[in-house]
Amino acid sequence: MLLKGEEREVALAEVAAVRDAVPKGSSYREALEDLIATLEEGAGVDGEQAAELDRLLVLALQSGRVRALYGPGGEQAALRAYRRLPSGAEVAESAAEVNEALSALAGRRLDALSLSAVGPGAFSLSLTLDGAELTVKLDRQGARLGSVGI
Repeated sequence: MLLKGEEREVALAEVAAVRDAVPKGSSYREALEDLIATLEEGAGVDGEQAAELDRLLVLALQSGRVRALYGPGGEQAALRAYRRLPSGAEVAESAAEVNEALSALAGRRLDALSLSAVGPGAFSLSLTLDGAELTVKLDRQGARLGSVGI
């Protein structure tokens, strides 16, 4: 995966911030330095480097660090990069699968809709349509159908 422009700038800054917090001489710091070199060269990241960048961007986005340091534009750039990384692609795929399942309900009358907090960062969306009941689970792992009842 190739990062350009603001995506690359934000990724570089975040990787460098983590690197600076890691003791010199550690193998993790060396891996981060290799990732920085790859990003600075404008080369694409894949494999372990993509997985590490994925972990770092998820942490920076979830904590609000990216928005606080780089503003809305930086956050959008980080989100664009995240969506192309492994966990971002998985979350997008889970949303697409739920959208496909929900499309079968188009045209049905919505009788009830409710959202419940299940736990930290986890929610359950319940829909009742023409007597059919459907639950969609939403959490950090993505969106997925929880139950379907007719």
